Amino acid sequence: QVQLVESGGGLVQAGDSLRLSCAASGRTFSRYDMGWFRQAPGKEREFVAAIDWSGGSTYYASSVKGRFTISRDNAENTGYLQMNNLKPEDTAVYYCAAATPGTVFSGNYAYTGMYSYWGQGTQVTVSS
Repeated sequence: QVQLVESGGGLVQAGDSLRLSCAASGRTFSRYDMGWFRQAPGKEREFVAAIDWSGGSTYYASSVKGRFTISRDNAENTGYLQMNNLKPEDTAVYYCAAATPGTVFSGNYAYTGMYSYWGQGTQVTVSS
Protein backbone atom coordinates (compact mmCIF):
# COMPACT_ATOMS: atom_id res chain seq x y z
CA GLN A 1 0.00 0.00 0.00
CA VAL A 2 1.06 3.54 -0.77
CA GLN A 3 -0.69 6.52 0.76
CA LEU A 4 -0.53 9.77 -1.18
CA VAL A 5 -1.40 13.23 0.07
CA GLU A 6 -1.43 16.26 -2.23
CA SER A 7 -0.95 19.84 -1.10
CA GLY A 8 -0.16 23.24 -2.53
CA GLY A 9 -3.35 24.04 -4.37
CA GLY A 10 -5.10 27.37 -4.11
CA LEU A 11 -6.66 30.36 -5.84
CA VAL A 12 -4.34 32.30 -8.13
CA GLN A 13 -4.58 34.70 -11.04
CA ALA A 14 -3.79 33.91 -14.65
CA GLY A 15 -0.04 34.00 -15.22
CA ASP A 16 0.81 33.03 -11.65
CA SER A 17 2.66 29.91 -10.51
CA LEU A 18 1.95 27.14 -8.03
CA ARG A 19 3.89 24.10 -6.89
CA LEU A 20 1.92 21.04 -5.91
CA SER A 21 3.43 18.41 -3.65
CA CYS A 22 2.56 14.74 -3.29
CA ALA A 23 3.77 13.19 -0.03
CA ALA A 24 3.98 9.41 -0.04
CA SER A 25 4.00 6.97 2.84
CA GLY A 26 3.79 3.24 3.17
CA ARG A 27 5.77 1.22 0.68
CA THR A 28 8.94 2.71 -0.75
CA PHE A 29 7.97 5.59 -2.98
CA SER A 30 11.00 5.10 -5.21
CA ARG A 31 9.59 1.76 -6.38
CA TYR A 32 6.73 3.45 -8.21
CA ASP A 33 6.25 5.54 -11.29
CA MET A 34 4.18 8.63 -10.60
CA GLY A 35 1.61 10.65 -12.46
CA TRP A 36 -0.41 13.82 -12.05
CA PHE A 37 -3.97 14.01 -13.31
CA ARG A 38 -6.69 16.65 -13.07
CA GLN A 39 -10.45 16.76 -13.18
CA ALA A 40 -12.54 19.83 -13.91
CA PRO A 41 -16.25 19.99 -13.02
CA GLY A 42 -18.32 17.97 -15.45
CA LYS A 43 -15.28 16.53 -17.19
CA GLU A 44 -13.38 13.27 -17.07
CA ARG A 45 -10.12 12.94 -15.21
CA GLU A 46 -7.28 13.74 -17.61
CA PHE A 47 -3.57 13.11 -17.73
CA VAL A 48 -1.22 15.98 -16.92
CA ALA A 49 2.28 14.57 -16.45
CA ALA A 50 4.18 11.41 -15.55
CA ILE A 51 7.64 10.54 -14.28
CA ASP A 52 9.36 7.19 -14.00
CA TRP A 53 10.58 5.76 -10.70
CA SER A 54 14.11 7.13 -11.13
CA GLY A 55 13.07 10.60 -12.25
CA GLY A 56 14.94 10.13 -15.50
CA SER A 57 11.97 10.19 -17.87
CA THR A 58 9.07 12.60 -17.95
CA TYR A 59 6.01 13.02 -20.16
CA TYR A 60 3.44 15.79 -20.43
CA ALA A 61 0.05 16.46 -21.90
CA SER A 62 0.30 18.84 -24.82
CA SER A 63 -1.86 21.38 -22.98
CA VAL A 64 0.73 21.83 -20.22
CA LYS A 65 4.02 21.11 -21.97
CA GLY A 66 6.42 24.00 -21.54
CA ARG A 67 4.49 25.39 -18.57
CA PHE A 68 4.44 22.50 -16.07
CA THR A 69 7.35 20.47 -14.71
CA ILE A 70 7.04 17.15 -12.90
CA SER A 71 9.80 16.05 -10.54
CA ARG A 72 10.40 13.85 -7.54
CA ASP A 73 12.67 13.53 -4.53
CA ASN A 74 12.82 9.86 -3.60
CA ALA A 75 14.87 10.57 -0.51
CA GLU A 76 11.99 12.72 0.74
CA ASN A 77 9.25 10.43 -0.61
CA THR A 78 7.71 13.40 -2.36
CA GLY A 79 6.65 14.24 -5.87
CA TYR A 80 6.10 17.70 -7.29
CA LEU A 81 4.29 19.50 -10.05
CA GLN A 82 5.57 23.00 -10.75
CA MET A 83 2.94 24.95 -12.65
CA ASN A 84 3.91 28.22 -14.32
CA ASN A 85 1.93 30.67 -16.43
CA LEU A 86 -1.34 29.25 -15.17
CA LYS A 87 -4.45 29.72 -17.26
CA PRO A 88 -8.14 29.66 -16.29
CA GLU A 89 -8.49 26.37 -18.18
CA ASP A 90 -6.05 24.81 -15.71
CA THR A 91 -8.72 25.09 -13.02
CA ALA A 92 -9.39 21.59 -11.66
CA VAL A 93 -8.81 19.21 -8.79
CA TYR A 94 -5.30 17.83 -9.19
CA TYR A 95 -4.48 14.26 -8.19
CA CYS A 96 -1.20 12.44 -7.86
CA ALA A 97 -1.07 8.71 -8.46
CA ALA A 98 1.42 5.86 -8.23
CA ALA A 99 1.92 3.00 -10.68
CA THR A 100 4.18 -0.01 -10.85
CA PRO A 101 7.62 0.59 -12.38
CA GLY A 102 7.60 0.25 -16.14
CA THR A 103 4.29 2.01 -16.61
CA VAL A 104 5.96 5.11 -17.99
CA PHE A 105 8.25 3.20 -20.34
CA SER A 106 5.34 1.06 -21.53
CA GLY A 107 3.74 4.18 -22.93
CA ASN A 108 0.56 3.68 -20.89
CA TYR A 109 1.23 6.52 -18.48
CA ALA A 110 -1.81 8.55 -19.56
CA TYR A 111 -4.37 5.92 -18.58
CA THR A 112 -5.92 6.22 -15.13
CA GLY A 113 -6.38 2.46 -14.96
CA MET A 114 -2.63 1.93 -14.88
CA TYR A 115 -2.33 3.65 -11.49
CA SER A 116 -3.02 1.65 -8.35
CA TYR A 117 -2.83 4.40 -5.75
CA TRP A 118 -4.39 7.87 -5.69
CA GLY A 119 -4.37 10.86 -3.42
CA GLN A 120 -7.46 12.78 -2.37
CA GLY A 121 -6.77 15.72 -4.66
CA THR A 122 -6.04 19.41 -4.23
CA GLN A 123 -8.06 22.23 -5.78
CA VAL A 124 -6.41 24.66 -8.15
CA THR A 125 -8.45 27.66 -9.25
CA VAL A 126 -7.11 30.17 -11.75
CA SER A 127 -9.00 33.42 -12.19
CA SER A 128 -8.80 35.51 -15.34
